[in-house]
Amino acid sequence: MDSLNEQFGRIYDQYIEKIYRFVFLKVDSQETAEDITSKVFMKGWEAFKNQNADIKNPGAFLYQIARNSVVDHYREKGRAKVVSADFSPEIADPKASAHDRAILNADINVIKKAVQGLKKDYQDIIIWHYLDDMPIADIAKLLDKPAGTVRVMLHRGLKDLKNMVEES
Repeated sequence: MDSLNEQFGRIYDQYIEKIYRFVFLKVDSQETAEDITSKVFMKGWEAFKNQNADIKNPGAFLYQIARNSVVDHYREKGRAKVVSADFSPEIADPKASAHDRAILNADINVIKKAVQGLKKDYQDIIIWHYLDDMPIADIAKLLDKPAGTVRVMLHRGLKDLKNMVEES
């Protein structure tokens, strides 16, 4: 049987990029996203080792920690969400021309700002479904809502997102 360290190591490898991306789209800088993601996995590890690996859905568990950590971050800082213009170096292709990177960065800033303007649940559903390829049924379980409700929320969130992007 694998040790707890090995089990959690596999969970970490499976979810680190997804949790980081989820947090990154909700906070104001790359550094903040890295800090929060680190805290998410530290809290996850503490719970994992204390419950002797009895966490049935580690992805849902880590996303819930991430959601709460983002809320805590803004509560502690007591400030509005601000979009940083220097967050996109990891997203832009380093081989692209400076002009292409600038266009991509501008587009990403518009989308990130629009996503941050959505209701919290809409943000989460859009990120999970479209960026993490999470099925509606899994999102419904994670949010403890019927799948039909999640589909409606996804549709409304996308409609709101489209309107915000068009207004920019």
